[in-house]
Amino acid sequence: MEPSAALLALIVIPLAAAFVLLWVPSERKDWVRYLSAIVGATCFLLSLYVFIAFKTGGDQFPENFDLRIDWIENVGILGEHGISLHLGVDGIAAVMLLLNGVVAFAGVLISWKIENKNKDFFILYWVLVTGVFGTFSSLDLFMFFFFYELAVLPMYMLIAIWGSSTRFPTFLRTKEYSGLKLMMMLVAFSVLIFIAIFATFNEAGLGTFDLTALYGADLDTDFQKWVFPLFAIGAGCLAGLWPFHTWSPDGHVAAPTAVSMLHAGVLMKLGAFAILRLGIQLMPEGAEFWMPALVVLATINIIYGAISAMAQTDFKYVIGYSSVSHMGYVLLGLATLDPVGVNGAALQMFSHGVMTALMFAMVGAVYDQAHTRELAVFGGLAGKMPKFAVYFIIAGLTSVGLPGLSGFIAEFNVFVGTFQDYWWAGALAVLGAGITAVYIFRLLALSFFGQFNEERWGGLKDMTRYEAAGGALLIVFIVFMGLWPDPFVDRISDTVVNHLPGIG
Repeated sequence: MEPSAALLALIVIPLAAAFVLLWVPSERKDWVRYLSAIVGATCFLLSLYVFIAFKTGGDQFPENFDLRIDWIENVGILGEHGISLHLGVDGIAAVMLLLNGVVAFAGVLISWKIENKNKDFFILYWVLVTGVFGTFSSLDLFMFFFFYELAVLPMYMLIAIWGSSTRFPTFLRTKEYSGLKLMMMLVAFSVLIFIAIFATFNEAGLGTFDLTALYGADLDTDFQKWVFPLFAIGAGCLAGLWPFHTWSPDGHVAAPTAVSMLHAGVLMKLGAFAILRLGIQLMPEGAEFWMPALVVLATINIIYGAISAMAQTDFKYVIGYSSVSHMGYVLLGLATLDPVGVNGAALQMFSHGVMTALMFAMVGAVYDQAHTRELAVFGGLAGKMPKFAVYFIIAGLTSVGLPGLSGFIAEFNVFVGTFQDYWWAGALAVLGAGITAVYIFRLLALSFFGQFNEERWGGLKDMTRYEAAGGALLIVFIVFMGLWPDPFVDRISDTVVNHLPGIG
């Protein structure tokens, strides 16, 4: 198979699966599961093939990955390709496609036990996955936005129907509220991206939305300075950028397990990827002007998210605020505009994606049995659920940056890149890593060690074989990147050093 055909297949196959599931009888739940497992495995293998097939040292978007299907040609007088399904990847996009393939397949295995309308669940699930694959591989600005929105829109139904509500001491945070809050904020901030897209189209005067053409357009410096914030804030909302992050922890907590995995593991990376692809690449002078402000916001992300996570008593809220903090490292690395820092940001996107997906998968394995996520009511889970404990501890150690796991190589690059020009932000980022260790080890101590309440939790069972398989897939890539980061670093750094303007 040609790599370009694989890119198209990554969009067509999950979308076709959603369509086929419409015709599967609702009572045939096993048919739904096995079909989704086949689709998930196929998407994973195709994404792995794209990752392996991508070779460094050539053009940013190699010709064998390039595929174009024209849709509307006469958008502008000068437009050779007005709007088209133009697919292609650079080294960063190849890594992100692999991330989506890994997490999507693991999510199918984790969702094996869903009984309530599982056909409807997987229809929406595959639409979401289609949007993510399309966004990471789209080289047309209009289609980029289309797939970006396609990835976001199913989230409300997935949360409102299959999610869970959280009862606090004085109020109830319903799943409907969390899903609606997520949808309203993300769609509202997407309007900023839409405005920036049409402003860029008009300013470039090329009559095309093709990104490869727009990257060569001579955009006025003042224009870049006022349009870049539209891209950065509009996409930064999805990336969890403070103070536009408030939808994120509530959305993480309310979502069903597989959706939490995709939400934190992949969807938040769409926001950071859009800042890089649309903001930094299209508006390099605007990015240089605004990046000190993004450094400040990203640093707040790191410290605020870590302190907030330390204060939580709910498993999922700890992970939700931890994701806000870890996305701060991604945003900080991008904001340095330093090759090492940007390289670290891309590595952190992959590392955090598989790590946080593993954490949410493990929490779901307990919540489905105990129907509570309160840290204080557990204790001694390591003795009762040893496989679960090992998986979660690996995820926790990845989060604190233990050498040999993926988190270390990613955060190390971010730190090195940040200290080049923003030593104070680098120092605070290291402090954030220290706070991360505090709340992760606190969580492990409260829930996994100590006295186990056999009378209350005696019925708990260890992970199912499907949960264990999904978690093992994620762990393979955590360890693989930690021990042999070269395949990831080579692809990312080649793109960053040789093809991204304004970095260096």
